[in-house]
Amino acid sequence: MIFETHAHYDDEAFDPDREELLSVMSESGIGTIVNVGASLKSTESSIKLADKHTFLYAAAGVHPSETAELNEENFKWLEAWCQNKKVVAVGEIGLDYYWDTPEHEIQKFWFRRQLELARKIDKPVIIHSRDAAKDTFDILAENNADEIGGVIHCFSYGADLAMRYVDMGLYIGVGGVVTFKNGRKMKEVVEAVPIEKILLETDSPYLAPEPNRGKRNSSLNIPFIAQKIAEIKGLTYDEVVRITEENAKRMYKIQ
Repeated sequence: MIFETHAHYDDEAFDPDREELLSVMSESGIGTIVNVGASLKSTESSIKLADKHTFLYAAAGVHPSETAELNEENFKWLEAWCQNKKVVAVGEIGLDYYWDTPEHEIQKFWFRRQLELARKIDKPVIIHSRDAAKDTFDILAENNADEIGGVIHCFSYGADLAMRYVDMGLYIGVGGVVTFKNGRKMKEVVEAVPIEKILLETDSPYLAPEPNRGKRNSSLNIPFIAQKIAEIKGLTYDEVVRITEENAKRMYKIQ
């Protein structure tokens, strides 16, 4: 069964048909989904959603673009939410320099704090990194991310950096971009990274793969991603699904 490692079904894009969509996942070959928090509000809603569905898990964390909302008081709420039995990771956390706000120092401060939290509770991290390659790598190295474990979600850099993360013991999240006609860099990443270090993800409702690019994304599109990876790696579709499911269960410590 497919393991969808990164989705946002609490997003308002799914308000019209959320439960209907989730109800067909199993029959469509989607066995497990991790719904990922991106703010305090979405972390809370992700946990509530995971509590309703046995095949759903949650990640608790604050996206770099939302870190201005954090303070010592509500960081304690985040730590408490992380104790929920359905929370399998701290994320998504990291750095995003595409926009000017929040200030980079604020992002870096709370990135480090959430890495410390993950170490404290012994859960892996889901890393968001956009236009911040060097700072992201340096902070993960400084904090011995190899001891924490996790995934570079929606990887957007080159194959050389991907392999440095693999050497750090981290996984590489591969989504719809690998199917794009202009996704050459992502195809090179998939070619370089061992299949044992690749995770399947959609980042739903964003980044739908071909042939549905530009539409609302959902986990039902993962087969297009898995098939493209199979083509690049010279594997069968079933091998990609099986190995990436094993990878995800190993990283998230799900039996």
